[in-house]
Formats: sequence, C-alpha cells, structure tokens
Amino acid sequence: MDHHPSPTRRIRLSRLFPFLGWRQRVNRGTLRADAIAGLVGAAIVLPQAVAFATLAGMPPQYGLYAAIVPAIVAALFGSSWHLVSGPTNVISIFVFASLSPLVEPGGEEYIRLVLTLTLLTGIMQLAMGLARMGALVNFISHTVVVSFTAGAACLIVVAQLGNFFGIALERGASFSRTLTDFLLHLNGINPYVTAVGVLTLLTGIAIPRFWPKFPYMIGAMLAGSGFALALDALFGPETTQIATVGALTAMLPALSVPDLSPNAIRDTLPVALAVTILALTEAVSIARAIAIKSGQRIDANQEFIGQGLSNVCGSFFSAYASSGSFNRSGANYDAGAHTPLAAVFAALFLIAILFALGRFVAYLPLAVMGAILFLVAYGLFDLHHIRNIVRASRRETAVMLLTFMAAIFADLEFAIYAGVLLSLMLYLTRTSHPMVLDVKPDPAPDSYHFTADSSLPDCPQLKMLRVNGSIFFGAVDHVRGHLETVDELNPGQKYVLIVASGINFVDIAGAEMLAQEARRRQRLGGGLYFYRLKDAARAVLARGGYLEQIGADNIFPVKTRAVAAIYPKLDSGICRQCQVRIFRECHQALPDGQPVSPLRVADK
Repeated sequence: MDHHPSPTRRIRLSRLFPFLGWRQRVNRGTLRADAIAGLVGAAIVLPQAVAFATLAGMPPQYGLYAAIVPAIVAALFGSSWHLVSGPTNVISIFVFASLSPLVEPGGEEYIRLVLTLTLLTGIMQLAMGLARMGALVNFISHTVVVSFTAGAACLIVVAQLGNFFGIALERGASFSRTLTDFLLHLNGINPYVTAVGVLTLLTGIAIPRFWPKFPYMIGAMLAGSGFALALDALFGPETTQIATVGALTAMLPALSVPDLSPNAIRDTLPVALAVTILALTEAVSIARAIAIKSGQRIDANQEFIGQGLSNVCGSFFSAYASSGSFNRSGANYDAGAHTPLAAVFAALFLIAILFALGRFVAYLPLAVMGAILFLVAYGLFDLHHIRNIVRASRRETAVMLLTFMAAIFADLEFAIYAGVLLSLMLYLTRTSHPMVLDVKPDPAPDSYHFTADSSLPDCPQLKMLRVNGSIFFGAVDHVRGHLETVDELNPGQKYVLIVASGINFVDIAGAEMLAQEARRRQRLGGGLYFYRLKDAARAVLARGGYLEQIGADNIFPVKTRAVAAIYPKLDSGICRQCQVRIFRECHQALPDGQPVSPLRVADK
C-alpha cells in the first residue's frame, strides 16, 4: 500500500502548510547556518524593535513582542525563505500618526486600540490572501512607495526632535505644529541631552564606514548610553536631566485581548485598510527583491496569508502591526540563512537575550533613541530612485510630490490613497490614448509588414493606420477622433485599413465604435478593414454580432495581402489621375483592370 500522498494532495498540503514544502531542505548543515543567521538577526532586531516601538508611541517591550510571535508565524506560513517580519519603521510611524490624535500614546487605551488595529489588519490581509488577490500589490507603483517612505522619514525626524534636543514637545501633533513648537523653544535645548544625541549619531555614522560588519545600532546605543552615564556621574542626574526609556515590565509576550467595541472598530478600520495595503506592499516587495538573489519564486497570495496570520496571532500576544523588514531580511540572507527557520531562531534568541540583558534597556536614554531614529529616517530616503523619477517622467514626479506632501501635511493613509489613485489615473490616461500612427506597406520585396517611416505619400483613397493599444471604453473617443480626422484632412479617403497587431483587447464600447465607423464608411462608399486582428479581439466582435456589421471579409489574417484585396474596390478614375505609385498593385493594373500607361510606370 502506497502511503505517499499524491502530487495534487502534496500541492494542497503545501499551500495549507507552506513549511511542508521546504522541510526537505532542512539538514544538519542548514540548521547550523540558520542558527547563526538567527543569532545575527536577534542582535539586529533588539535595538530596532525598541526604537520602532518608541516611534509607534508604544512602550519599548511591545516592539520586542512584535519581533517574536509574528516573526515565527510569518516565517512558517509565508512563501519566502528569507523574509523576516516584525516591527518596521514605516508601519510604526503610520500607527503613531494615525492613532495618536485619538488617544494619548503609551497608555492602556492606546495600546488596546493598537491591538485592535493589528487584528483588523491581519484579518484583511488573510482575507485578501485567501481570495487570491496577491496581484493587487502591483497596482501600487514604486513611485508611491518611494515618496511615501520619504514623507514618513520627515515625520520621524520631526517626531524625535524633542527627544534629541531635550525639549518637551506635544506628542501626536501635526508636522507643521511640531516643527513650529520646536523652533519657538530653541532656547530650551538641553546641552547634555543634545551631546548624547550627537555622539550617538556620529557613532552610528562612523561604524558602517570603518567597521561595516559590526551592527551600527548596537554600537551607537552602547556609545550613547555610556556617555550619558558618564555625564550623570560627572554633573549629576538633576543637572543633566537625561531621560531614559525605563525598565521593561515583562520579558515574554503577555496574552492580550484587542478592543472589539464598535467605537474601537470604527476608529481603526480606515487605518487598518491603509496599513494592510502598506504592509503587504512592503512585505511582498522585499520578498521579491531577495528572491531575485536567491533564485526563489515568491507566491504573493501565500505571503498575504502569512502576513495576515502573523498579525492576527500577534494581536493576542501583545504585538502591534508588523510587516517584512528590508534590513533584517537582507541581513538574514547575507548571514547565510537557508530556510525560514532562521527567522524562528532569531525570535527564540531574542527571548534569551531579553532575559539576559533586558534590565539594561532601562538605562537607554531617549536622546539615543532619537539619534537612532534619525539614522533610520535617513535610510528611508531613496535618493537614487528619487533622482531617476525626476529625470525620467514629469507625471511620475507629480505623483511623487503629491504623495510626499500628503504624507507630511495630511494623514498618512490619505497619502497612500492619493498616491495610488493618482497613479491609476495617470495609467488610465496613458492607456486611454493609444498611439495611432500613419503607416504604409513596407516597400521591401515579399514583405507583409507596414511601416511608419517609409517616406511614401498617402494614397488619396485608402488611409492606413496602426493602433498600438487596447480599444476599451476609455480609449473609444481618442480612436474615434483619429478616424474622424481622416475625413477632415482628406474626404476622399473613404477606405481605412487598421493594422491591428498592437490591439490586445477590445471591449463592448470599443466594438460598438468600430461597428459604427464601419457602417459610416460603408454609407460614404468606402469601408473599414483590419489586418492581423488578434483572436481575442475578433472573438468579442463575433460574439456581439459586430463582425457581421464590419464584414468578415474585411478582416485579413497575418501574411495576407490586405491592400491587394482592397485595391480593386478603389475608384479607378482617381487612380488614373494619381501621380504616385504607393502600392505594388499600382504598378500592375488599375482597379478596373486596365493596364497602367507607360508614362505612369515611369513615374515610379
């Protein structure tokens, strides 16, 4: 009896439990490599998680919690072998910017609201994955992501000005108000706090340059914290007034219950939708970027499911909304990780590190956190792609500027919606204006092609056009306008041949327009013809009865002489007066069968 599951069953099981698909890759060698990569990941995520929790307005331990359970679940149920999930800078600033106007950050009510947001985000992500909607992330352009993250970076900088300079600023205030308050309180800058921040900042800049293999965040935190302790010892805490993060209340994620009251759901649902879009875009983009290096194929739908399950589970284990981390995922791959067990090991090592070193987090100055987040914010500015966008496209530059300004001066979720909407509008504008070119038969012998650069003049009776783009409801007016312009410029061109090899799709509105144009030209004594019309477009015309109105004989397949079939229908009287030879047929006989005169042959 064969106990091995059938291929179909194996595929179903691997979709339900993705870890069954890569378990055969696990051996003693990969376990060792994954354990080493996990240790590196735990060392990296410790300072990041504390910094990002501060950024989200949460107590520091909640950033660590977001790097434990969500990271494990996302690794086991996602499709990427190297993606590491957990707290991220963009999601953190988004959570703070969206919820801090509603509730005072850091309090119990705020935490419950954040957990509700996490649960709703996970449910939406899971639903989208189960509905096989992974392709939706392709509609969020890279321009929108680049400009949104640049705007989030500016918000990070402004939000940390108070911590870096030791000035008491209102938390959760708008970008402009926070910046204005800071400028009005410059005389209140604490030199001791600022010195700690500056030293941390310089250390974080120097380490990647001189010791690139050493985690710069850890080095900067150690240097800044040591300097703060030295200042307190020399001048006294009462004089320096260097505030610290404070002790962690627990080392392990505690069980939590999101607030499912109608008011909480109403307040967080719009934010959850924006977080869902942003988090999925971030996770899938990172997974695909690393998959290019590793040669792995990413299943976007499975990533949706993995991210959704991680946030649903995380909301019950004191974790706020998480996503894929580019820094930690890249470091995971570079450290030699072979399977998602590396992310699991990182979460387990993080727990061990917390028990060993967690009490030292209490001595971490807020100025150090501000400096670390300044470095994080700088890394969010993708200057290379920003320059390319500005050089390459005015329209994309407009999208970038609008999204960036919306991120700074409006709600972050509005920035995402505005950027995506404008990108789609520009896309529809481009697709609704398919390129329509004047073409002539290729003069090369035995060629069936039509070319736009033959330098031949127009035939006075037959107009030839190539349409490059689909003819759908948005493009109908544009294409109709070009066809009507033919009559305006040369009323004698009653026959129109459309080279349709570039038409991928025709919808009902497009089919109606083409049928109307065919009837109109028939009334004028001419006709509408197509060369190389694709099967999908022809099928739409046939099913709707439009092909009968156009005429099935007016559709010419590839490698047929469309002009040879149309030429006999032309007015021979006009041909006798024509002084040029555009078609091969012009050199053989007139449309009425009369031979071409010697004088006319010589004109060629």
